Amino acid sequence: MKIAAIATAAALFCSIAAFAQTPESNRTINQRKAEQQQRIGQGVTSGQLTPRETSHLEHQEAAINREERDMRAADNGHLTRSDRKTLHAQQNQESRRIYRDKHNVRVR
Repeated sequence: MKIAAIATAAALFCSIAAFAQTPESNRTINQRKAEQQQRIGQGVTSGQLTPRETSHLEHQEAAINREERDMRAADNGHLTRSDRKTLHAQQNQESRRIYRDKHNVRVR
């Protein structure tokens, strides 16, 4: 009985540890959206992003969101593997834009 309890506890601990260290490839599209919005907000707060840069980044985020909505509408609310791949590529590109805009010489 004790061995079964220890084995169960060990399995639970491993699954929690694995969840806590989720690689980027397993993050959901919604998690990435939230993180990128936080990065933009932090850039505005710190003055690293100008109003023009912020507007451009928000416009790009909105375009990605519209495309995701359209992709879901085309497949009864689901994203295909190809759709997810496309959205991840777009989010990667947006992430690079955020980084580049936050680390250039222009400040608010």
